[in-house]
Amino acid sequence: MPLKKKSIESARSLTCYCDGSCPGNVSNGTCETRPGGSCFSAVEEIYDESTGTYEEERTFGCMPPEENGGLLMCKVAAVPHIHGKNIVCCDKEDFCNRDLRPAYTPKMTTPAPELPVSSESMHTLALLASIVVCLSVFIVIVFILCLTYKRREKLRKQPRLISSMCNSQLSPLSQLVEQSSGSGSGLPLLVQRTIAKQIQMMRLVGKGRYGEVWLAKWRDEHVAVKTFFTTEEASWFRETEIYQTVLMRHENILGFIAADIKGNGSWTQMLLITDYHEVGSLHDYLSMSVINPQKLQLLAYSLASGLAHLHDEIFGTPGKPAIAHRDIKSKNILVKRNGQCAIADFGLAVKYNSELDEIHIAQNTRVGTRRYMAPEVLAQVLNPQQFEEFKRADMYSVGLVLWEMARRCYTPISGTKTTTCEDYALPYHDVVPSDPTFEDMHAVVCVKNFRPPIPSRWQEDDVLATVSKIMQECWHPNPTVRLTALRVKKTLGRLEPECLIDVPMKIV
Repeated sequence: MPLKKKSIESARSLTCYCDGSCPGNVSNGTCETRPGGSCFSAVEEIYDESTGTYEEERTFGCMPPEENGGLLMCKVAAVPHIHGKNIVCCDKEDFCNRDLRPAYTPKMTTPAPELPVSSESMHTLALLASIVVCLSVFIVIVFILCLTYKRREKLRKQPRLISSMCNSQLSPLSQLVEQSSGSGSGLPLLVQRTIAKQIQMMRLVGKGRYGEVWLAKWRDEHVAVKTFFTTEEASWFRETEIYQTVLMRHENILGFIAADIKGNGSWTQMLLITDYHEVGSLHDYLSMSVINPQKLQLLAYSLASGLAHLHDEIFGTPGKPAIAHRDIKSKNILVKRNGQCAIADFGLAVKYNSELDEIHIAQNTRVGTRRYMAPEVLAQVLNPQQFEEFKRADMYSVGLVLWEMARRCYTPISGTKTTTCEDYALPYHDVVPSDPTFEDMHAVVCVKNFRPPIPSRWQEDDVLATVSKIMQECWHPNPTVRLTALRVKKTLGRLEPECLIDVPMKIV
């Protein structure tokens, strides 16, 4: 191909040798520059993955005009600090780049000089590395143990959801409670909330200072729903906490089913769902009915049995703390269909753990019922740091409740075929107003040391005579000589035991 002289006045195109950078990837070909362009020859260090080494690679081709960057690209190789890449350009004649061989300068691969390391430094580094590894292993082990412990605690406190909850046909409440947990701490929380949402209120059956009690229905089963006023949140929380206590369930303690809080932003409703006993409270039952000595014995025995379980601390895993009720009265005791008592209302209860020597007193403004307060409570000399004093105060209240029972127990009039009993009355009904003040009760019980009267007819029947003796020992002014719930239970149990055996003991 004839050579073309470059004109000074006007730029011209060049024909260049191209290899590795040809238009259309043509090997050993040619390319033509735009006017003002130049030919180039380049060398570059390329990494070969197959051999794992750096090799030089040369390319030839056409460079764009200077105004499009050609000049800058051709001058870049003049920078002294660049290694591993070089380029040379020419524009004197066609194919001027064929014999150009720019110098190849490989990149710096010389490793940095190693610093001398002493044997002492090596030992120190090895020791530090060992400590770091040991600490890491220790932290991992502790983390795994914590996770395992938390999982076990969660499984223990919140038993697994009963499989029948997944079906449309749920088991009866009695079966749910029996299947839910062997610890006697109630249903799983998720089951409780499910039941609470499905409750259908039927009618109001009672009202008190804490709230209201409703007869409700859950899947064709009757339940009692206690709704708390918003001001009685502490009572709801405490009662729920007591009912959730491990090993709390007992045939003479009101059966707990569920607890939940409902709200829509403008109001909040706190619910406590328990077994329903249509007979009602002991107060209502005695107001409307009379009982024979055998029924009196069963009522008194079951009351003592429930309170003994409450007062008793069970050691083991799981264990049960000792619990004092602090508001024993006839309105807080329900009568079951089988004639037994069931203790209810634990809003003021106190828990005690002897291993930790801790007494958990409810943060509640309620102080109990003044009519049933023990002398040491009225005199404000009860030591809250001694749990036994709370139990003794409970036993004083039990003595008054036994007196209410005994008044309604009829006995035959000697020489006739008729029977007699006293009208129902509250303790101290004849010496204090219907709603006595703290001062009224203190004057009667502490100052005058007055106690409810014991009719002479009670001594004519073995059961009544025994119960009257028990109640007098329970309300003794000296708390330390009062009977315990367990002693009352054993005393009544030894009295004609066939009376208790004939009555079915199954929970209704």
